[in-house]
Amino acid sequence: MADHLDRVVAQWGAERPDLDVSPMEVFGRLKRLYRLVDAELNRTFAEHGLDAPSFDVLATLKRSGPPYRLTPTGLMQSAMVTSGAITQRLDRLEARGLVTRTRSDQDRRSRDVELTPEGHALIDRALPDHIATEHRMLAGLDEARRAALVDAMRALLADLGDDPAG
Repeated sequence: MADHLDRVVAQWGAERPDLDVSPMEVFGRLKRLYRLVDAELNRTFAEHGLDAPSFDVLATLKRSGPPYRLTPTGLMQSAMVTSGAITQRLDRLEARGLVTRTRSDQDRRSRDVELTPEGHALIDRALPDHIATEHRMLAGLDEARRAALVDAMRALLADLGDDPAG
C-alpha cells in the first residue's frame, strides 16, 4: 500500500532523477511516526495529570528499584537531559508532592531525589496505561516484524554513534 512518503519520493524521482532520495523514505516515516506516537502517549500521560518529562522522571525513579532514590545527576544521565531541564522537572514534581529532595548520605553537597508515596501511587497507576497504549500502537505488527524493527533500530542507533549504555 502506497503512502505519503511514496508519493514524495516519486515526485523527487521525477524532479531530480540524479539524486538518490531513498533515505527520505526512512526519515520521513520516522518523523511522521514520532508525531503520531508522541501525541498518543501524551494523551495517556494527560489522563494521569502528567506530561512526558514528568512521567520519565517518575518512571526512572520507580525502575531504579528500592529505595527509589537517585541523585539529580543519575536522573539526568538516565533521562538524557540537561541539568537545567532536570531541575525544572524536579521543582514541578516536588511542588506536587510526588518526589522529595534530601541531603545525600554520600555527599553532603548533593541532594537525592526520592519518590513519595503519592509518586509511587501515581506511577503505579500510569504505567499500565502507558504500556497498554504502546501495545495498542504496535498491534499491527506481528512478533517477527517487531523483532526486525527493533534490530534495525538498534543497528541504526549503533551506526550513528548512540551510547548503548544510556
